Amino acid sequence: MIQQEQNLFKYPKFQDLIIHEDDNLIVINKPPFIPSLDAREGGEVNILRLAKKYTPDAQVCHRLDKDTSGILLIAKNPETYRLMSIEFEKRRVDKVYHAIIAGTHVFENLVVDLPILNQGNKNVTIDRYNGKPSETIFNSIRYFKHYTLVECKPITGRMHQIRIHLATQHAAIVGDTMYRGKPVYLSQIKKRGYTLSKDQEEQPIMKRFALHSKSVRFTLNGQEFSFEADYPKDFGTLLKQLEKFDS
Repeated sequence: MIQQEQNLFKYPKFQDLIIHEDDNLIVINKPPFIPSLDAREGGEVNILRLAKKYTPDAQVCHRLDKDTSGILLIAKNPETYRLMSIEFEKRRVDKVYHAIIAGTHVFENLVVDLPILNQGNKNVTIDRYNGKPSETIFNSIRYFKHYTLVECKPITGRMHQIRIHLATQHAAIVGDTMYRGKPVYLSQIKKRGYTLSKDQEEQPIMKRFALHSKSVRFTLNGQEFSFEADYPKDFGTLLKQLEKFDS
C-alpha cells in the first residue's frame, strides 16, 4: 500500500524547485512529503539525491522534516558547505517558519527556552536536566475563530524544535499527530452546505502538519543573502478556507 502511494506521488523536477542559484549555493522551495536526506533504510527519493543528480558535489546545509515545506539551502562545493555549517553552528542564520496552530493564541515575542533531549528514532522530549539548550521565539500573525497563523523563529536547531515547543504552549500544529495536533476538515469549519456522499470518506484539507520554512537571512563570503519561499498549494488552501469559513 505504501509503495502504491509512493508511485502515485509525482516527484518534481529539481530545477523547478530552485529560487536562487550561483556558483556556490542553491536555494530551493522544498515540497512536502520528500525527505531532505537519505533515510537509513535507503531507497526513498530525497532532496540530497535529486540535488546530486543536478550538481555532483551538492550537500544539504540543514534539514527540514519530511512533511515540512519551504526554504532549504544546498551547497554546491565542500568549501561553501563548510562555511555554511559554521554560520549555522554560530547561530548566525536567521530562519523564519510559519505554522497554523489550533486555538486562538496571542504570542508577542514569546520566548520558549525548554531543553530538548533527542531520544533517537525521531523521538524527542523536553528534559530540563539532560536536554540540550533550545530556544524559539513565537509571534502571532493572523487570528481566525479557532486557529492562529504563527511566525516561529528557532534560535537553535534541534530536531522537532518548533513542533514540540508549540505543543508545550498547548498550541499544537494542525495535523501534527505526534504532538497531539489534529487535522482540519472542511466539515468542521463550513457548518452549512457541506455534504458528503455515503460511501465517501472526508479527507483533511491538509494531509500533513502545517509548517512551512518561510524565509532565511545570512551572510556568506561577506555578501548578505535573504530569501523567501511561497506557501505550497496545501498550506495556501488551508489558509484560504480559514479566511472564508473561520474568520
